Amino acid sequence: MTTVGHLRNELLPTFKKNTRISFSTEALSRALKLTDAADTELLTQAIAGLEKDNLIHKTKEDRYQWGAAPARLVGVFHGNEKGFGFVAIEDQDNDAFIAPPNTNCALDGDTVEISIIRPARPGDSRGPEGKVLAVTERKTTSLVGEFRPLSDADAAKTGFIGTVTSHEKKMKKYPVFVKDTGMLPEIGDMLLVQITDYPDSEHPEQMRGIISESLGNKNAPGVDVLSLVYQNKIKMDFPEEVMEQANMIPDHVTPEDRIGRRDITDQPVVTIDGDDSKDFDDAVVLWKLPNGNFHLGVHIADVSYYVTEDSPLDAETFERGTSTYLTDRVIPMLPFRLSNGICSLNPDVDRLAMSCDMEIDTKGNVVNHEIYQSVIRSHGRLTYNNVNKILDGDEALREQYADLVPMLEDMGELHKIMYKMRHERGAIDFEENEAQIIVDDLGFPIDIVIRERGTSERMIESFMLAANETVAEHYNRQHLPYIYRVHETPDEDRIKDFMEFIANFGITVPMPKGGHITPKMLQQVVTDVEGKPEEAMVNIKLLRSLKQARYSEDPLGHFGLAAKYYTHFTSPIRRYPDLIAHRLIRSYATDGHGDAVKEKWSEKLPGIAVQASTQERRSIDAERAVDDLKKAQFMLDKVGEEFDAVVSGVTSFGMFVALPNTVEGLVHISRMKDDYYSFVENQMALVGDRTKKTYRIGQTLRVKLDNVDVDQRQIDFSLIPSDDTPTSDLGQYVHAQRGRKHLAKVAGHESNTITRYNGVS
Repeated sequence: MTTVGHLRNELLPTFKKNTRISFSTEALSRALKLTDAADTELLTQAIAGLEKDNLIHKTKEDRYQWGAAPARLVGVFHGNEKGFGFVAIEDQDNDAFIAPPNTNCALDGDTVEISIIRPARPGDSRGPEGKVLAVTERKTTSLVGEFRPLSDADAAKTGFIGTVTSHEKKMKKYPVFVKDTGMLPEIGDMLLVQITDYPDSEHPEQMRGIISESLGNKNAPGVDVLSLVYQNKIKMDFPEEVMEQANMIPDHVTPEDRIGRRDITDQPVVTIDGDDSKDFDDAVVLWKLPNGNFHLGVHIADVSYYVTEDSPLDAETFERGTSTYLTDRVIPMLPFRLSNGICSLNPDVDRLAMSCDMEIDTKGNVVNHEIYQSVIRSHGRLTYNNVNKILDGDEALREQYADLVPMLEDMGELHKIMYKMRHERGAIDFEENEAQIIVDDLGFPIDIVIRERGTSERMIESFMLAANETVAEHYNRQHLPYIYRVHETPDEDRIKDFMEFIANFGITVPMPKGGHITPKMLQQVVTDVEGKPEEAMVNIKLLRSLKQARYSEDPLGHFGLAAKYYTHFTSPIRRYPDLIAHRLIRSYATDGHGDAVKEKWSEKLPGIAVQASTQERRSIDAERAVDDLKKAQFMLDKVGEEFDAVVSGVTSFGMFVALPNTVEGLVHISRMKDDYYSFVENQMALVGDRTKKTYRIGQTLRVKLDNVDVDQRQIDFSLIPSDDTPTSDLGQYVHAQRGRKHLAKVAGHESNTITRYNGVS
């Protein structure tokens, strides 16, 4: 008689002998020659028992295979255009590598469930290898791409009118097939499509979608930028109900608005911004106190007063999160009527503000402060350029602004004190060139100039930093929920890697026993390499070792600024977290500090912080994409020309170089034809086997522009060999590593520390 135990004993050898094969219930039933329903029920029970005992597991195809079910981990898939990818898993040191056959049609940015099919091996720098089991959430729900019609025959056969193909590298291989929905696009039109069907086993490199909007032909003025705006999901137009609310707001301060506010319109506050600024959300005033300290007033436009909680306008600003600044336009967080009108601290008109008055001693410490709602009046719209000239002694401007010159000079003095204080406590100060791309009326780039930061720019930065720290500490010490700008301590592994890297230059950082890295330790490294050949190399490596700043309801501190408390309080016209910082101030001032108020904000702030951080990253991605696009367009007619350049990055496949105007491109390893080059990862160097020529970050060289791909925003250079190129003995290190690599491979633990490339063939 057939029993569950009998079937279990027959099933076990079958699974053990075929560990890589999965079986359906029907296949097992046939193999065991079971015929009636009762035996099939017993088979089901036997299979369930084996599965419960972790002797077999169920696959996603509803089949059964030998062994316990593999652990399922969830992470974000980062795809490569060549088909493979990596999955970043929380609380895991190394990302899991996913080979092309194991991606299960996941796309870049998708949230996926994976199993580990090869754990990381001890002594191997590589992480584990995984397999995507399922895509749990799609990142790409819409896509902007170029339309190509199908032939009449193919259209009749398939029912599709054409394909929409993204210009983005990682999505270019997945054309979206679209049907006729009444919109009749033409070849070369840029379309926004909503994805309805994703790649699958039958169509691994195809998607299907619905056309939702045509942005115009790709060669029409402005469509290039518009495409990137839509691709990054940056909202352009304001909904009707939002504009209605904005239009109902008075364009002047009313008597009702003044209730409960301190009138400080007599104070000579001024705004200091760029020449082309249109909205002014911060104003400052300063005077010296009888005790020798400074009174610094930082007065910020009170946007939260007009953007009322849970209104259509509030919902829209929450969704946008930030303004996006592109080369030829600004996509604002607020409607123009507010950002350039009642919320802008324009000169000679009353405006509502959130004020932070600080008494600062001669060492740069805030010894007293007060935060309150106010009415102010800007006594002058000053520009960075003019203030710099005034501080440098420009007689004509000093005469024009004679009544403000003493205050501006005191501001310059206080800035120096505050900068010294931040430096002494360990704030890490990176000075990077910022490019301004000049475009013509059609949006085509005609020049790229470097913006220089003078005393006035740094001075306003010092004042805003002080206000942000003061406000953050004030509400933290009152144990009230608040929104913080946080920059967490870097991971130990990254810092260890950085320490090993700088040791190559003879730089050592004494670490306290059992202690952690501090900002001051890293700042000392930045100071030590200033002006030395390795400065750029060390600074870039350090930047890559630090974490990304974000918003949080927890006061985690700001590592880069060496600040224990930090928030964003000073730019509510363009950042939603700053608006929330003001709303919290008003809430605690009017509603008190009771449990109900604290509970309300404790529940709201985590979601606000996540949304603000997400939208900030999205906006930055759009800004960088547009900058790269315009730089590629600017270089388009310069193919074949030679340029001086600096190595800005070294990788296994070549090196990135930056021109003096900040245009960056790649010298691929295949274009370095004078030698075989090897990549030494822990030295961030490319080394020639025969010539010993060595290329590292910060090194100057000469390059020729070979190719510009505007659609891909990619610029390719080739290297012009020079007898002046530095050489090194790193080749000996390379050969030693290759020997160890060979031994490790024999032992079954192959390392990928050194990768060799043929730059001649």
